[in-house]
Amino acid sequence: MSLVDRGIRFGTARAGRKGTTGSALFARFEARIAGWFLPALLLVVWEVLSRIGYLAPNVLPAPSAVADAGWQVLKSGELFHHMAVSAARALVGLALGGSIGFALGIANGLSDLTHRYSDTTLQMIRNIPHLALIPLVILWFGIEEEAKLFLVALGVFFPIYINTLHGVRSVDPQLIEMGRAYGMSRWTLFRRVVLPGALPSIFVGLRFALGIMWLTLIVAETIAAESGLGHMAMQAREFLLVDIVVLAIVIYALLGKVADVATQLLERASLKWHPSFHKAGAER
Repeated sequence: MSLVDRGIRFGTARAGRKGTTGSALFARFEARIAGWFLPALLLVVWEVLSRIGYLAPNVLPAPSAVADAGWQVLKSGELFHHMAVSAARALVGLALGGSIGFALGIANGLSDLTHRYSDTTLQMIRNIPHLALIPLVILWFGIEEEAKLFLVALGVFFPIYINTLHGVRSVDPQLIEMGRAYGMSRWTLFRRVVLPGALPSIFVGLRFALGIMWLTLIVAETIAAESGLGHMAMQAREFLLVDIVVLAIVIYALLGKVADVATQLLERASLKWHPSFHKAGAER
């Protein structure tokens, strides 16, 4: 092969590698920002409609006005205080309700005895809308923190319970038999076979629970609270500060998105062994 031919082949291969690398980088960039395209478009349309007067400021302020209001309450420190209070309530309620739901889901998934005696009762309670219990909860706990934490814990309990139960009962029986054949103890069998097999379903329940957690917190804080984002929104409503009300709603949405992203990262880290998540990670 002549030097000219070798040079042409080298140049072609290099160009091909550069093209492939550039396409891959563009594909990864596009995949990362694709989810934010529609929210950004909605913000632009919302801003344009506000500026041309189609949306009245006292009905729905422009995004720029909401951002300005957010900057003002952020500078005063009020926004950070309310966000911290709401986040603490949400996390404590999730920890309480989630841990109880997880424990009962595991127990009823592994034991037919506890399942027979408790699942029917839990399913009956599950069909009661937990927000319909607010008058009763206020009578029980007043308007103190216990009432809000009880509602959040009750809201997140059932998604985690149902999905944990489903996950444990969906583990392949052949894998369990294989573990027993290898002489695994009950704890080792649970830790190495049952729990990893149930994790995909448990994470689905956790993501459902996060949505219900924020929904419940919004309602609880708007009804009876002396701090938190819901309280800030209700105070703003009394003074007709629509931009602050919209700001509180946007912050709830952003906090929900942050919680969901954190759950997805935890799910990806915990399920590296799973073929579906391995494939998804490779595609990203």
